[in-house]
Amino acid sequence: MTKKSDITTFEQHLEANYGKKGTKKRDKFEEGYEAFRIGIILQALRKQKGLTQQQLAEKCGTTKNYISRIENDASDIRLSTLMRIIREGLGGNLRLAIDM
Repeated sequence: MTKKSDITTFEQHLEANYGKKGTKKRDKFEEGYEAFRIGIILQALRKQKGLTQQQLAEKCGTTKNYISRIENDASDIRLSTLMRIIREGLGGNLRLAIDM
């Protein structure tokens, strides 16, 4: 049986593996995680709209390969390109929030 004291929170896990917030290793992990999230969100929205990667690429003036690389976290994406994919390809608007 697991004792309550044996349970690790997600924050404790992150600190143990990547360091405290503000350290280089943790910042690099968090940056990678956000890039991964963007790809997952775009893929989910594309599928929700019933579009293939090719169709989305054609709607926003890019290539299927580029859409695939974004969805699979293999490509950095410029903000202007992300905005164009969301606006022209998916019919949405991008809003940003900044945590301090």
